[in-house]
Amino acid sequence: MPSTGKPLTKVEIINALAKTTGFTKKDVGLVLDEFAKLAYSEAKKNKKFTLPGIAIMKIVHRKAKVGRNPATGQQITIPARNVIKINVAKPCKDAVLGK
Repeated sequence: MPSTGKPLTKVEIINALAKTTGFTKKDVGLVLDEFAKLAYSEAKKNKKFTLPGIAIMKIVHRKAKVGRNPATGQQITIPARNVIKINVAKPCKDAVLGK
């Protein structure tokens, strides 16, 4: 697939995987959807999910902090909350950036 400088869409990903694996586009789409559901539920349940060779997705707690409203400069309190943090796996870094 030629590089256009834009990220692949879901349809383009499905087409590429179907072409290289021999599976139908419908089956590849179903696998991608189910994989996403699995990642969401496991991250929620275990606070962490590993996409082998790609990344680690985990839930981390951010403490409350003081910030500023950029429009007015007024101080505001940003409440504590849970956020999703994604760390790129070493094999992915090596494959994309080189060693």
